[in-house]
Amino acid sequence: MQNTIQTNVIIVGAGPTGLSLAVQLMRYNIDFVIFDKKEGVTELSKALVVHARTLEIYDQVDLAKKAVAGGEQVQQVAFMHDGKVSARLDFSDFGAGLSPFPFMLVFEQSKNEHLLYEHLQRNGKAVLWQTELESLTQDADNVRVVVKTISGETQIIEASYLVGCDGASSPTRQILGLPFEGSTHPRLFYVADVQMEFSKDEGTAYPVLGHDSFVLMVPMQDEKRWRLIGNLPEYEDEIDREILFDAVEPKVKQLVQQPLEITALHWFSTYKVHTRRAETFSAGRCFLAGDAAHIHTPAGGQGMNTGIQDAYNLAWKLAFVLRGNAHNSLLATYNEERVANAKRLLQTTDQFFEVAASDRWYFRFFRDNIFPSIAGFVTQFSAAKEFLFPMISQIGLDYRDSSLSQHQQSHFEVKAGDRMPYFLVSGENVYDQLRSPKFHLLVFSDGQHNDEYLKPELEEFGECIDFQIIPLYPKVVEIFGSQKPFKVLLRPDNYIALLSPDCSLEDLKAYFCKVGLT
Repeated sequence: MQNTIQTNVIIVGAGPTGLSLAVQLMRYNIDFVIFDKKEGVTELSKALVVHARTLEIYDQVDLAKKAVAGGEQVQQVAFMHDGKVSARLDFSDFGAGLSPFPFMLVFEQSKNEHLLYEHLQRNGKAVLWQTELESLTQDADNVRVVVKTISGETQIIEASYLVGCDGASSPTRQILGLPFEGSTHPRLFYVADVQMEFSKDEGTAYPVLGHDSFVLMVPMQDEKRWRLIGNLPEYEDEIDREILFDAVEPKVKQLVQQPLEITALHWFSTYKVHTRRAETFSAGRCFLAGDAAHIHTPAGGQGMNTGIQDAYNLAWKLAFVLRGNAHNSLLATYNEERVANAKRLLQTTDQFFEVAASDRWYFRFFRDNIFPSIAGFVTQFSAAKEFLFPMISQIGLDYRDSSLSQHQQSHFEVKAGDRMPYFLVSGENVYDQLRSPKFHLLVFSDGQHNDEYLKPELEEFGECIDFQIIPLYPKVVEIFGSQKPFKVLLRPDNYIALLSPDCSLEDLKAYFCKVGLT
């Protein structure tokens, strides 16, 4: 047996969630060891969509532009019935003014993994591939794992904390004995990546609805490459039967009723949809993130994005504790915030999926007769876009009920626990000023009261916080609902911790003391 490897954080699993956690920990100079039993990053497309909130996170490490360049923006969704387009949803510039990335991006899992892994490599970090978790033990001070490599050798790794990002069948979760309860949708579904000849509008996805089946056709970046997602009602009772793509191709043609020709098959799989989550995402010094903690229907393409947000939420908290900037109690807020989010997400995606995929007569009636007539009409209204885009893109996710969100009596439109709204400062993206991995005290000033006196007094908090003055632009007044100067304390993940007309040094000290920051 080799010498024990010592590190700060052990990451089990190098999919999008694990790789994202590693990338975030790097921002805080936190040492980690990440390993996976796979041979390398996946070459299968798997999860398909990257949303605005994920791109905002990528942008902090200069990866967003690469993702956008390597993906396909969804411009519109054209619903088809009986060979004809029955409704169009316009998604071009769907979230204009709400995010620097006001669109849905088809940027599949394999590309995400390559993007994140190559970033690690450029910064001198490695993944231990073909390395499998054998055992896990923990005490009051450390976590200890034994792993087995492809050669059959074993290695001990010790760390202060461990995060299981090892998927729906998570060995980490099983060793920790955390239940993974939920349900399985009775219908059988398929997913396929194909080369296909089909006359299409640029950047358009096509949901094609039949009486008891459907297919969603999504264009991918490569020319003539498509993702097909559909259901197979005729095979639902034949659980053990191997279903080949040959059975799917004629079904797709029958539903579309327009000329198409599938010329190559890159990937095909059938599956049942599961909705499950762990009751808690932590046990002692161990945490779960991504599919290891929660899985849900594919409605809205939320899965991969949610795992990346799990990692984003946990990384700064681990870093602050490991650097001695916060008490260990801060880590309890990961479970508090992300379990609550998972509960909401499972409920929302289940409801949407039931409407979209159920074979109940009233849902079929709604899909066939009511939805087509209202869908295109609704997406023309800015109010509808301002409701739908934050929900789908995850920029609307909030932590208002978190113990890290301190509410004061005020009439701001934005609340503590919300993501910092997007706007321009002197023509520049406000998030460009928030790249440093620390708390930010933002003074929104009318030019007369800049509270510069606070700047030297913040030095007692060291590198944990910075100070910025932002003019009280008309857009700021519109977003926040205040014409008078005010202050915002932002968490390192750019969620609002404290929002106040007047935030003194004593208020900051009281907040940091309350949440366990030192």
